[in-house]
Amino acid sequence: MSGRPDAGPPPDTRTAEGLPEDLAEDIPEADDARLHDARLHDEHLHGDDLHGDLHDHDGLHGDPDDDSPDERARRARWAAVGTGVVLALAGTAAALLRASGTAPVLVPFAYACGAAVCALAAVLGTRGRTRRALWAAVAGVMIMALGDQFD
Repeated sequence: MSGRPDAGPPPDTRTAEGLPEDLAEDIPEADDARLHDARLHDEHLHGDDLHGDLHDHDGLHGDPDDDSPDERARRARWAAVGTGVVLALAGTAAALLRASGTAPVLVPFAYACGAAVCALAAVLGTRGRTRRALWAAVAGVMIMALGDQFD
């Protein structure tokens, strides 16, 4: 469910195969034909036909359709950590560059504070607090933007 008030229940995906005869009559044959076509399309996309043996089967890349909650959480953690680290490095570099120039003291201080908040976002990401890490990264970038405005 999408959370929208007009969203209804998920569509009925049952087929007539394997159901008792009285229930199998309730499912129109057109639905069975659409399901069969969809399965053929999926088999073609996922390489379950003759060309499937040409695809990567060494197990290094994993299943691209693996959308399990654990896989999504792992990807979110890596994204939070990577984003936090990159932003922290960028903020640190900007603080060092501005500190060596003639900029007011507030400018490198703002960049350094923003970099520290982004580093905190990376730490939060490693601990699985991805939502908090996202907000910390946004706050860190906003602090660095203030340093840019003071310049």
